Amino acid sequence: MERFPGGEWGNGLLLEYVFLEVVTVLLVRRDLTVAARVGHILLDAQELDFVPCADFFPDTVASFSGQSGTRLSFADAAIAGVARSRADGLVLTFDEEFRRLDGISVHSDQEPAGRLDNRERAV
Repeated sequence: MERFPGGEWGNGLLLEYVFLEVVTVLLVRRDLTVAARVGHILLDAQELDFVPCADFFPDTVASFSGQSGTRLSFADAAIAGVARSRADGLVLTFDEEFRRLDGISVHSDQEPAGRLDNRERAV
C-alpha cells in the first residue's frame, strides 16, 4: 500500500458510500472526535478524489440485487461499478470477494507493477 500514496496509480477514488461506512464504523467503535477527524483527513487527501454516488445509485441497486455467486455489500457493488467505469476495473483491496467479479482486477503485492503502468486510477 505504500505505492498508492506515491501516485503509482494516480489518484484513488473515494466513493461517498465508503466514506459513510468508514466514519460510521469509527463513530460506533471509537467516538465522534475520531470519526470526524478521519473524515476530514479523507476529504482533504490530495491522493483521493471524492465520488458522489447519486448518479450510480440505480445501477448499484441492480448490481447488488442481481448478484450471483458473490456476497457483495451495497457499497462493494458500487465500488465494482465505479471501478469498471472510471478506473479500468482496478480495485486496491484486501477483500477477496472482488476477485470473483468480471471486469475487476484486484492488485496484490505479488503482481508485477508493470501490469498496472497504464492505469489512470484505482478505487
